[in-house]
Amino acid sequence: MAVVRVAVRADLRAVAADHPGGLVLVACSGGADSLALAAAVAVEAPGLGLAAGAVTVDHGLHAVSAAVARDVEDALRTRLRLDPVVVATVRVGRTGGPEGAAREARYAALAEAADRLGACAVLLGHTLEDQAETVLLGLGRGSGTRSLAGMPAVRGRLRRPLLGVDRAVVRAAVQGPVLFEDPTNADPRLARARVRHDALPALERALGPGTARALARSARAARDDADALDALAADLDVFTTGATDEPGGRSAAVADLLAPPAALRRRLLRAAALAVGCPAGSLTSAHVDAVDALLLDWHGQGAVHLPGGATAQRACGRLSVWTPRPPGQTSSTSS
Repeated sequence: MAVVRVAVRADLRAVAADHPGGLVLVACSGGADSLALAAAVAVEAPGLGLAAGAVTVDHGLHAVSAAVARDVEDALRTRLRLDPVVVATVRVGRTGGPEGAAREARYAALAEAADRLGACAVLLGHTLEDQAETVLLGLGRGSGTRSLAGMPAVRGRLRRPLLGVDRAVVRAAVQGPVLFEDPTNADPRLARARVRHDALPALERALGPGTARALARSARAARDDADALDALAADLDVFTTGATDEPGGRSAAVADLLAPPAALRRRLLRAAALAVGCPAGSLTSAHVDAVDALLLDWHGQGAVHLPGGATAQRACGRLSVWTPRPPGQTSSTSS
């Protein structure tokens, strides 16, 4: 617990410096990692002048999920004295697969709770091994540098103070019984479960102890590179809005897109796709490759179809990306 508290204290100091007297929320599922985080926050936050509460999300994916959420809520209130504690019940969709859909619903619920309660930060219990697993999943998908950068320690209000702490250390810090172990963590049908129980242990055996920590270090280096390249790409701004027949469509001259290095060009293409509504979790490097081929391997091919119903097409020396408006909706420029 001392190791966990040191990590949490350092993170909360940064929060307190920017938001003195603010409210921080712990996202707690009732599992070992989030319970250890919640216990550390409950001890450390008051000493830094911060209020500490929690959110537990009921995904509705298991028969006992509502009962588990009530048990977690009660434990956070009575055992850890966190306040406020809220249960957010969500409906998990299907877009992005079971893991992606649950993650999207969970983060939306955390954002809504933070807005409603006026929280300045939401703390997540991801550990060093979670980061290593994320890097391996990115490698397996053939993703770009941004995906290989793993999870950021800080993104907006979301904070991951335990990202540099071994999972075994975090779980040894749990005080009291674990309330819920998510069965999907051991479900071999899910990619992250296979990475956790098969791929990462195999790498540790083949390459030696410390592989997970090395992957996490690689993620930090990749994030620095990705941040720098993203900033350079943003400064180029070769796409213009409203240059297609669809509202919000984006268009750029092919010559302008071919001028920058590949690393910047691909970022411009990805950013354009996201800007017209492609879900970030569904837009892969293979999609970006297909759009890039409209520039590098042009032989009159047709449009490229992207996630979320978006389309990319080359015509008359320009590359356009758009999402068709719903049937019956007319463009604001139509007469």
